[in-house]
Amino acid sequence: MTETFTIRPAAISDADTLCTAEQETAKIPGLLVSQPHELTIAAFEKKIRLLSPKGCYLVAEKNGIPVGHALLEPMSPQAMSHVFSLTIIVHPGYLKRGIGTMLMEALMAWAKRSPEVEKVELRVREGNAPAKALYRRFGFVEEGILSKRIKLGEHVYLADIFMGRHF
Repeated sequence: MTETFTIRPAAISDADTLCTAEQETAKIPGLLVSQPHELTIAAFEKKIRLLSPKGCYLVAEKNGIPVGHALLEPMSPQAMSHVFSLTIIVHPGYLKRGIGTMLMEALMAWAKRSPEVEKVELRVREGNAPAKALYRRFGFVEEGILSKRIKLGEHVYLADIFMGRHF
């Protein structure tokens, strides 16, 4: 039996759930840069409001429960506003169910329809092979590596890999 997920725009009322899911994801070393205590509901509310007219913020849900979220955010300053930054999170307990692929399909479709989007960029940790494979399937290529960018502990670092796709 195939699981059914829906993709919809994020709402302010999602902020608490999305923040909690991202805090849980941040506890897994090497997935997110932010630490759980650095993620706040107010910041999620602000981002949802900001992206409503200027970008794309999506939620994947199953039976009305958010199971993933993703966004495309225009960069600033104005000279970089044609470049959108991509963030995608599949919530803990829902990995390897095709949610990331569904969110990427929806984001890339939005980007293709949006004349403002000329390029999409993202960062991924060097050890996150599933994420890198997903991004490559959607046409992203590695554009650079910053070694020892993420510090996990004393003398424990990860590189950040920059990937991009032109539209």
